[in-house]
Amino acid sequence: MMGRVWKFGNNINTDEIIPGRFNITTDPKVLAQHCFCEVRPDFPSNVKVEDLIIAGENFGSGSSREHAPLAIKASGIKAIIAYSFARIFYRNAINVGLPVFISEEIYAHVRDGDPLEIDFKKFYLKDPKIERIFPLQPLPLFILKIFRAGGIVPFLKKGNLEDLY
Repeated sequence: MMGRVWKFGNNINTDEIIPGRFNITTDPKVLAQHCFCEVRPDFPSNVKVEDLIIAGENFGSGSSREHAPLAIKASGIKAIIAYSFARIFYRNAINVGLPVFISEEIYAHVRDGDPLEIDFKKFYLKDPKIERIFPLQPLPLFILKIFRAGGIVPFLKKGNLEDLY
């Protein structure tokens, strides 16, 4: 699958992802309309389904609200790849079914708008301009099953408790 890069720096916090004043709803469509509205005002109107976020260190720091990963997922972003994530954001992203991957290499090699191919089965990104492969840290199978189900609630509603052990 091919997507365009939206590149963000280090320490992007949840208030930058979705300002607190918009957290009066859990409607994903409404949240998506305000995603990154203060730091990247062009994001809500220009993001496309299957685009990717590439970020530096500590992506998603700040509050523990699920609104931030929910807004990103609803915007159409297919996955976030960062050097590192804030722990609570990482888990919230998994819970809402937003794929998150760690890569220590990709950040230095891409710019906004670059096309990248992501392979969720083999855990890599490919830059088609230079035909280079960038590995992603593999995810445990049960995490992949949560993503495929659309999040932890749909996963559990399907009766997949045995997959968590």
